[in-house]
Amino acid sequence: MKKLLINKLSDKSAKIGVFGLGYVGLPLVLRYSQIGFKVIGFDVDSDKVRKLNKNESYIEHIESKKISDAYLNGFEATEDFSRADEVDALILCVPTPLNKYREPDLSFVTNTTDMILPYLRAGQVLSLESTTYPGTTEEELVPRVTSRGLSVGIDFFVVYSPEREDPGNSQFETKTIPKVVGGHTASCLEVGKALYQPAIDKIVPVSSTKAAEMTKLLENIHRAVNIGLVNEMKIVADRMGIDIHEVIRAASTKPFGFTPYYPGPGLGGHCIPIDPFYLTWKAREYDLNTRFIELAGEVNTSMPRWVVSKTMDALNERGKSLKGAKILVLGIAYKKNVDDMRESPAVVIMELLQEKGADIEYSDPHVPSFPHMREHNFDLSSVALSPDIISSYDALILTTDHHKFDYPMLQENAKLIVDTRGIYLEPCENIVKA
Repeated sequence: MKKLLINKLSDKSAKIGVFGLGYVGLPLVLRYSQIGFKVIGFDVDSDKVRKLNKNESYIEHIESKKISDAYLNGFEATEDFSRADEVDALILCVPTPLNKYREPDLSFVTNTTDMILPYLRAGQVLSLESTTYPGTTEEELVPRVTSRGLSVGIDFFVVYSPEREDPGNSQFETKTIPKVVGGHTASCLEVGKALYQPAIDKIVPVSSTKAAEMTKLLENIHRAVNIGLVNEMKIVADRMGIDIHEVIRAASTKPFGFTPYYPGPGLGGHCIPIDPFYLTWKAREYDLNTRFIELAGEVNTSMPRWVVSKTMDALNERGKSLKGAKILVLGIAYKKNVDDMRESPAVVIMELLQEKGADIEYSDPHVPSFPHMREHNFDLSSVALSPDIISSYDALILTTDHHKFDYPMLQENAKLIVDTRGIYLEPCENIVKA
């Protein structure tokens, strides 16, 4: 069974199924389709399925032409999860958020697995790409597969291969980002490598699914901790009257032993604000307290309140109360030059400002209207920027440094800009660093 499946993956006669057609799943669909595989995309979101079947992209940095090219190669999208028995590879790219207690929420993973469970058959490989804690694959997926009477490593294969997408980063794409793969057994690893080798330039095999799961967490915890460090230093530098961005630029001239990380209004995206808590939660099972990681998390999650506090102080110095102030938030995507709103700290800042009585609007060239989100709701559309419009606000808070913003024009016309990204290098009476 293993040899047959590996051969089908190698000669591209295997059919690929991707479950979850978001920022991770859709690029994977397009890559497999591009190299000649027949691909079925599965999603519970009927709007996504409808748009894809009309050759429309719903992700800004993915052109609709790429969708139509995939359709010419046989790609189709569906809400019908019973078709899981048609594919040879099942790749899960579903969200793994935190619940309201900041504990792992695996419901998207387990619910998707339960939906396809009745249709699993011998000769398939199941790969989980969603970021999660070490042990998820063997504790949640493997028992479900074996409950169907399938033998993992004999007639069915289970792997974990963490996604490494960076939306909007033109330097890296699905093909060129090395792929870590861990198998539940040695045979599973062989099949996992065969699954990804046609699509990815470099495969990085590890000894187990646990090692692969931990690899993803280390990558993102490394960033979260270092960003937490520089965010804390930003507060110290601010109290001392020092521009932390100037310090970072100077430190970056050291040709060894220093990697620059940059402060901001908080952490965004689906990985860095969430992944550390997956490990801290799992570590408690082993009577361990991950104090270093948790401290970084506390610092990073406190940044939106820091920005609001700096805004309040800046308004007070100008004889204006935050309550009743008219404030424009510049950029609500979590990072520059994309439309990705996942875990955006700008949204938290908007809510905090609104709670304190401010009149909130936003401008974001990549997000024309505020999207439906599970935990946040604003009935707002992006404000078009002009000198008159800019001057009508008591304060602008720069939360996302999109290239499309006209920064000189903003500076020339704004009463106050609270700069959380270090865009403005020179001191100016209407610029406050936060």
